[in-house]
Amino acid sequence: MGRYGNIDYPSFVKRGVLVGLVLMFVGELGGYLAENYISVPGWEETLFLLLAGVGLLLFATSPILFGIVLPLTE
Repeated sequence: MGRYGNIDYPSFVKRGVLVGLVLMFVGELGGYLAENYISVPGWEETLFLLLAGVGLLLFATSPILFGIVLPLTE
């Protein structure tokens, strides 16, 4: 057993990338719809932007963190 228990790193990478893509897609789609088709308050446009940003960050860091860094520390 490793330092952090029995963690299935490949599944964490896949789930992190998938969740990041979904968040980014929802944020971008919501921002596009809010900008062109529906009227929403400014805080909702900010929420869509943050959602897309968090999704991009999760998409980019999940493979590095769970695929490279944590397996090397065990």
